[in-house]
Formats: sequence, structure tokens, C-alpha cells
Amino acid sequence: MAEGDGRGGSGEGSEGLAALARLLTWTSPAFPIGAFAYSHGLEAAIAHGQVRDGDALFIWVETLLLHGSGWNDLVFLAGAHRLRGPNAGTDWTDLTELARASAGSAERRRETLDLGRAFAEAAAPWGAEPEGEATAYPVVLGALAAREGVSLRPALLALAHAFAANLVGVAVRLVPLGQREGVRVMRRLEPVFELATQKAAISTLDDLGSAAILSDIAALRHETLQPRLFLT
Repeated sequence: MAEGDGRGGSGEGSEGLAALARLLTWTSPAFPIGAFAYSHGLEAAIAHGQVRDGDALFIWVETLLLHGSGWNDLVFLAGAHRLRGPNAGTDWTDLTELARASAGSAERRRETLDLGRAFAEAAAPWGAEPEGEATAYPVVLGALAAREGVSLRPALLALAHAFAANLVGVAVRLVPLGQREGVRVMRRLEPVFELATQKAAISTLDDLGSAAILSDIAALRHETLQPRLFLT
């Protein structure tokens, strides 16, 4: 692992607060990227009885953020942030192609590319660019964060939180989990957000990898799941 830059927008002055406000807007559930329509395979896991309560959901999300696709998203965000920052070293085309190729299923690939495209369009007021026809969501977010003066660590934390919150929302609707239990899961995930952020901030692309096999299988199963509410 290599130490990340992490500069810009981290102070408590007006510039830091402005950068934080931008970040909160970009990762808000109200930001129109349609994340609510994607379950990241969790719908299939619930349908097959793998996630039935808050404890199982916590373990599911924790595993994704520390050892699965959520972790890879954080590594890609960090890579894009550095590439658009002062320590650029990775070719942009290589990064975007690697992000697309890392998707473990057709639906996972569709999810990250659809969200990336929607994010670039929604973030047009900040001058976001699609960076090509098909760019993964964490790559677009990381590049814009770096350009707009948002520090690496806050950007990583925001992505981890948004990723988890979306999955908790899926479980609240499908298990059904209940809103209070969903909040408890988010509370339990706070140390996970911190750990994932700290690890991803010093990561390199060599740290990519997934050991969340059950989640990967669930994503594949979802492709033929009927009936279903979510796109992935």
C-alpha cells in the first residue's frame, strides 16, 4: 500500500466546508442517480434466505466493504482521486477499463456503469464529465472529488456510507427489516466505515480483490430471479 495524498477540502475553513457540502450533495439519497433501483444482488440473497435479520445484514455489508465489491469501489475511488490530483501516475484508460472488468457479473457491471453515467449527468453543474462512454461510478466520483477540492478520506467515507445505506434500505423493504433495525445496523457499521476508509486511503490498485463469494453468487442468481423489484 502507498500513502494517499488526501489533501484539499479537509479543513474547517470556508473552503473545507464548501467542499464538504458538495460531497454531501453528491452522495445524498436525493441526488438523482437512481441508486435506489439497485440491490447489488442483495435481493437474491434475501429471497434465498441468506439475509433474514439485522445481524445477517450487518455481516453482509461489512464483508462487502472490507473484502468485497464495496472495497474495490473504494480502491477505485482512491485511484481516480490520485489520478486527478498532484500525484497522478496511472493511465486513465487503464483505470477505467480495470474498473469495468472488475465487475463480477453482468448486472454488477450494468449497475456501476449506469450509476457512473447518471452521476456524471447529475453533477453537470459542477462541471462533471462522463470521461468516456462507460466509466464506473466510483471512478467518476473520485475524479470529480479531486478536481473540486474534496479530500480523499471524506470522499471514501461518503461512498462507503452511501453504499451501505442503500443496501440497508433494500433490506428494510424486502426482509422486511424495519426502519429502527436498519438504523441499528448503520450504527454498528460506523467502525467499519472508519476502517474501510483508512485502509482505502493508503491503498493501490494492487490491493484490489474480493473474497465475498456469497455476494458474488447472489449477484449472478439475481439475473434470473423472478419476481424481483430491483434491477440488480
